[in-house]
Amino acid sequence: MIDLVLEPIDTEQALQRVASQRAGAAVLFLGTTREFTGDRRTLFLDYECYPEMARRKLEELEAAARNRWSIIECLIIHRLGRVELGEASVAIAVSSAHRQVAFEAAQWLIDTIKQVVPIWKQEHWSDGTREWVHPPAGPPRNSTH
Repeated sequence: MIDLVLEPIDTEQALQRVASQRAGAAVLFLGTTREFTGDRRTLFLDYECYPEMARRKLEELEAAARNRWSIIECLIIHRLGRVELGEASVAIAVSSAHRQVAFEAAQWLIDTIKQVVPIWKQEHWSDGTREWVHPPAGPPRNSTH
């Protein structure tokens, strides 16, 4: 299950969507906006993508995780647009019969998402500057929200 959203991520709903009576474990990972990156103070983040491309790549990663681990349910939610300090920009929920599988799959998913999914993050700093990060190349010129 893949969602690209503009509103805050509902973590309770995410866990409910992967719940199963067959599951002995449900893991929820949240990537949140932190205030400091090194010694630079962040005000907020902006995320952009080509929704069709990002959705397709996220679906590929979900399928790969399901093939690699015995997952019961998997949900990946990525937020787009402005994300304030403390808010989640990504949520990964995985349920499985045993905890190790859920932890491993969730960790692999977040690590791989940050490397290969075409979602671009712009960090807005307290000194008035901004910078595209993850992936380093930044968005194409005509990117949309």
